Amino acid sequence: MNSRERILGRVRRALADVPRDDVPYEQAVARDYLREHGDRSVSETVELLAENLADYRAIVHRTDTEGLAGLIAGLLEKRGSASVLVPPGLDEGWLAATGVTRVTDRAESTPHELDRVDSVVTTCAVAIAETGTIVLDGSPDQGRRRITLVPDHHICVVRVPGQVVSSVPQGLERLDPARPLTWISGPSATSDIELDRVEGVHGPRTLEVVLVGDS
Repeated sequence: MNSRERILGRVRRALADVPRDDVPYEQAVARDYLREHGDRSVSETVELLAENLADYRAIVHRTDTEGLAGLIAGLLEKRGSASVLVPPGLDEGWLAATGVTRVTDRAESTPHELDRVDSVVTTCAVAIAETGTIVLDGSPDQGRRRITLVPDHHICVVRVPGQVVSSVPQGLERLDPARPLTWISGPSATSDIELDRVEGVHGPRTLEVVLVGDS
């Protein structure tokens, strides 16, 4: 018996005495909580996202679609990156202005190989303003989860306002729970019992978020 079968077995035993005509869970639990806090315009929601991203120590940039390739090239140059990991579905035009060596996302890549990559560029599935969170779901323009956890520098492109929502409930409506979701609120950070902050333990030490509007 594997772990899945054991867990499902426990669920079945827990539900054994529940009447078949019992009120379904999704109806028994009230869902009348606030879907967002406050009444904001679209531009105010984007501003709140930028503010909370910065509060979590992410570096926030703004540009339009025409300036995106130049901005990404500048960020890689400023970082001194000699290599950049590229998900298979990323828009090739985004890296058109840089000569940095591109590394393809391969299933057989080892953690040591990924650790030697200087930067990774992805997009996201959704960005949540109230929590300053970007969510990746493993889509082709985001790649597999580990490519955004092992390299030390992550550039994440967020299309505004289309990919920005106010709250977590609104964000969940856009996500597929069957996909591998990665929720990112700022660069990786942890603290020990003496509250000494250490960055880069569980993911990138540096997170740069590019908010891209229409030209």
